[in-house]
Amino acid sequence: MDKIIVYLDDADFAHHQLAPMKNGGSTARQATHWLLVACPPRMTRHISKWVNHAARENWRNKWAEKLFGRVVPGLEAQGDQVTTVLAHGPLVELTQELLSRHGAARVLDARRPKFGQDLQPVTPDQPAADEARWSVPGAIAGMGAALVLAAE
Repeated sequence: MDKIIVYLDDADFAHHQLAPMKNGGSTARQATHWLLVACPPRMTRHISKWVNHAARENWRNKWAEKLFGRVVPGLEAQGDQVTTVLAHGPLVELTQELLSRHGAARVLDARRPKFGQDLQPVTPDQPAADEARWSVPGAIAGMGAALVLAAE
């Protein structure tokens, strides 16, 4: 049985990433065990002022259930086995834990990239974010906006 660990945070984006991985179309199809890992969005540190830990965990669980509710039926419809996991802590450690528990598996990072935010790596050998990429610091963007306003 083929095992694939999939990190996801958006159902629509994950469907596009998983489409080539599905073994559809052939009659001699190998069964796949999908280990879906939900990576909920981070809450700001200021939210702890308004929401207690239990409420945050409850929100994370409901968010993951909603995500899995949109992804799991499509995988189970093909007769594949699906295991769901909610990510807590560093993803590299979670990957190593899942590999030790379930044996050899492929790892797919199907999280939606976010502008101006580097995603946490999921494996120790995953290449680091490109430091030479173009990015605009907030001060320069603010100065540009001030110059545009001054010119008008």
